[in-house]
Amino acid sequence: MAISKLAPLLFLALVFLSIAEPGEPSLFADIKQGQDPDKEPYVGVNVGTDVSHLLSPPNLVSFLQVQKITHVRVYDADPDLLKALAKTKIRVIIGVPNNQLLAIGSSNATAASWVGRNVVAYYPETSIIGIAVGDEVLTTVPSSAPLLVPAIESLYSALVAANLHTQIKVSTPHAASIILDSFPPSQAYFNQSLVSVMLPLLQFLSRTGSPLMMNLYPYYVFMQNKGVVPLDNALFKPLTPAKEMVDPNTLLHYTNVLDAMIDATYVSMKNLNVTDVVVLVSESGWPSKGDSKEPYATVDNADTYNSNLIKHVLDRTGTPLHPELTSSVYIYELFNEDLRSPPMSEANWGLFYGNSTAVYLLHVSGSGGFLANDTTNQTYCIAMDNVDSRTLQTALDWACGQGQANCSEIQPGEDCYQPSNVKNHASYAFDSYYQKEGKAAGSCDFKGVAMITTTDPTRR
Repeated sequence: MAISKLAPLLFLALVFLSIAEPGEPSLFADIKQGQDPDKEPYVGVNVGTDVSHLLSPPNLVSFLQVQKITHVRVYDADPDLLKALAKTKIRVIIGVPNNQLLAIGSSNATAASWVGRNVVAYYPETSIIGIAVGDEVLTTVPSSAPLLVPAIESLYSALVAANLHTQIKVSTPHAASIILDSFPPSQAYFNQSLVSVMLPLLQFLSRTGSPLMMNLYPYYVFMQNKGVVPLDNALFKPLTPAKEMVDPNTLLHYTNVLDAMIDATYVSMKNLNVTDVVVLVSESGWPSKGDSKEPYATVDNADTYNSNLIKHVLDRTGTPLHPELTSSVYIYELFNEDLRSPPMSEANWGLFYGNSTAVYLLHVSGSGGFLANDTTNQTYCIAMDNVDSRTLQTALDWACGQGQANCSEIQPGEDCYQPSNVKNHASYAFDSYYQKEGKAAGSCDFKGVAMITTTDPTRR
């Protein structure tokens, strides 16, 4: 997700009716017993890789399991990660980078090779459930727009040849800016200049039972329309009836921006006579830090938005226009991508820092077992692999000294002294400090050399 691909979302036509009547005002895995997890709405996470010290694929997968994250979307098809995901039941949407569209859209053989190399080689041991072809192609690389549907069709044909077309869906994520006049939702429509691509795409999605992927950010709607869109509405906070958004054509009441964006998408599809394609929110989130021009990028707002977003999805209440349809959502994103270019917010969308320490603690208790950073699940802090011993020793010295961790058990002759190496001793000290601090955000960091795990370092 990049700032450059975000055009104004034209929410300036918001209509507030003061006569509105009062409305009824793990975690990722809140699936009731007996229900098909693939048919129920879920919350997943996007995993970007512009991170200084990204966890190794095995450690990343272990971390996903600790957090009870059951669905991830990645922006490529990294073979090491796909191998590490094998036999975990974590469902993954893999990506075709924009720079590969030309080759795949121009050659069925190239598409077949891509599917063989990135899908057939790992499925079904790795639960690949979708292919995201490009990312916001129509708005970021419009010159590639004519290749988008051919690339999708070629990849689908390769899946058919492998008899995987019913298990793995093919789609492409779009920016919200492909939709114009998005409020009121009843007046929304796709940018006319894009219909030559959108219509055949939607017909393909309808024919194959695939979702329309949309990257929807109430944060940007709010920032571009301050004074018109209330912050509380963008954050899913309860509203007084006078502050609800009301569509004057349908008289439907909107208590949050995301629902309005989703319904604008359904109306836009209906205007092209497509009514059987569901919306999958492939990205949504809120930055936790920004520069002086981004005063609403705060930890509190990010926590509020993502916590309420998760609850909203798992409540399964749908939207005002389609209460029977609840879109699944992929949170943007798992880790802060500290290598991102300015503005500052670009590097601060993550739920966690790159070393797996929580940026903030989500408030989603009671919604299931998703995201162990909000639960009392047994988690521990250990030294990461492949860290040089000198760096570990410095962190160990701090933990046992200034950090006041209880390091008595790793002294010579004590129970946890063996095996006597700096990694073992550091893991013990790191966890002592982490537990002493109540597993607080930032307490399993040690300048990027520690990570959270479910493996108790004192039990070997």
